[in-house]
Amino acid sequence: MSQSLSVVTQAKLWYWQRISAMVLAVCVIIHLVGIVLAVRGGLSGAEVLARTQGNWLFGAFYATFVLASTVHVPIGLMRIAEEWFGWRSRSVVIAAWLFAALLAFAGLRAVYAVIVPGGAA
Repeated sequence: MSQSLSVVTQAKLWYWQRISAMVLAVCVIIHLVGIVLAVRGGLSGAEVLARTQGNWLFGAFYATFVLASTVHVPIGLMRIAEEWFGWRSRSVVIAAWLFAALLAFAGLRAVYAVIVPGGAA
């Protein structure tokens, strides 16, 4: 474990990673069921996009998916950097925060582009 993080902080990170994993598990199941139903119904990518534009429920679901990933992934990457590469300084925490910000920005921008008509323009 990182020497730059207190035991309490490490416990909180463990907790948040487990909670985000539960949210991600539900999101992945819903996402895969949606894909199977869309493909089985013969929908093309353009038809799926036409159905998602303006659908704020769809947007809320995928925003939740993105935010759960934004919590989960950087914590895991921080642990990998510590365990595999011995990166145990404050900089690993900063790198994880920067990656979380990048992941949130890119993911929420993609959700916006799919939901808002003309959002990708």
